[in-house]
Amino acid sequence: MIMFSFTSFSRCQRLVNKPILTLLRNFHKEPIPVAWEKPEIGWTKLNFDGSCKGRAGKGSIGGIFRNHKAEFLLGYAESIGRTTSTIAELAALRRGLELVLENGWNDVWLEGDAKTLVDIIVEKRRVRCAEVQRHVSDIISIIPEFDNCMITHIFREGNRAAHKLAQLGHQSQKPQIWRRIPPHQLLQIMHEDAEGKIFFRRR
Repeated sequence: MIMFSFTSFSRCQRLVNKPILTLLRNFHKEPIPVAWEKPEIGWTKLNFDGSCKGRAGKGSIGGIFRNHKAEFLLGYAESIGRTTSTIAELAALRRGLELVLENGWNDVWLEGDAKTLVDIIVEKRRVRCAEVQRHVSDIISIIPEFDNCMITHIFREGNRAAHKLAQLGHQSQKPQIWRRIPPHQLLQIMHEDAEGKIFFRRR
């Protein structure tokens, strides 16, 4: 058996070998299956997403509500001007919560692909940025108004419908809301979500 003493290698040699070792480690990791899931009967599920493009930081938001049959209930998309990706994600969720209240839904599942923000809200953490904290505080203050509410993280592959709406928001001159009938750009994604299509995400 041949054994290598990495401690005796030069710094240059370590830099050469590090990508190879990382590649070997990643090669053996199983990919993560990702799929959108339907809510329980009586629950409404919101998938939300924020987007920020270019150096100017042009932001937009989007979200989609579906029931236990994966049927489209409502969607929204809106350009929100110059901002950051963090604020865009929070604004997308906040707008979604406003629509939950307007429509009288009481059992709500909230899902987004920004894991850090989901964790901040679930754990009610405080953050240093005043603008971010303001949005977080507003969201946390709204959630107790529902009978039941849960918030979860999903990888982007399971949040494609919300992502598509956020992209449509960049093209919108004014806020858009769709009720019962979704924009045609969502039809294929919604069909695949309803069928439980699984994507495999590399670790």
